[in-house]
Amino acid sequence: MTQPMITLALSKGRIFDETVPLLARAGIVPAEDPEKSRKLIIGTSDPGLRIVVVRASDVPTYVQYGAADLGVAGKDVLLEHDAHWSGPGLYVPVDLGIGRCRLCVAAPRGFDYASAVRRGARLRIATKYTQSARDHFASKGVHVDLIKLYGSMELAPLAGLADAIVDLVSSGGTLKANDLVEVEEIAPISSRLIVNQAALKTRRAALMPLIDKLEAAVADGAAG
Repeated sequence: MTQPMITLALSKGRIFDETVPLLARAGIVPAEDPEKSRKLIIGTSDPGLRIVVVRASDVPTYVQYGAADLGVAGKDVLLEHDAHWSGPGLYVPVDLGIGRCRLCVAAPRGFDYASAVRRGARLRIATKYTQSARDHFASKGVHVDLIKLYGSMELAPLAGLADAIVDLVSSGGTLKANDLVEVEEIAPISSRLIVNQAALKTRRAALMPLIDKLEAAVADGAAG
């Protein structure tokens, strides 16, 4: 009996680019580059594995509902998907160690964030990561009004829309260029392999070799 294909959900951009070397160390090569192809389903050198190309924020949903068996998602996306960042129906077996950055609070240089927090001031926070921001400030007892934005986060304080932002920071270059400073780290971020729990139970013999290969590829990369 022919086994159904294993489906791996990936997003374009940095995660795809940094996952490809891990796949290569596991002996898997995508048949096409999603940046150059319009195809959303891509074959690989393994005839039993295909890649579906989806938005980063949709990867956990595709895996949770079984449209993909596995996926690669940043911890930031997982935190937004579920406060415990695994979510019902998801298993998170491997930190792939790629896409490293941090989720931070940043404010204009000269804004005394610490003093505002101590005074109990109500802050306006612009962010794409509303769930993570809400949980963070609630845990500190800080009252905030969250303003949902989808990009150019650094503009919000400069334009008077917000007092501070919650966003991903890597080098900090964009913050510096816009005269913002990092005032608080919320969480370190890296990309994780996520697996559909039901698929792992019913197709364990098919999925575990791939999971083990990727885990070994991460270890090899760290050792190298």
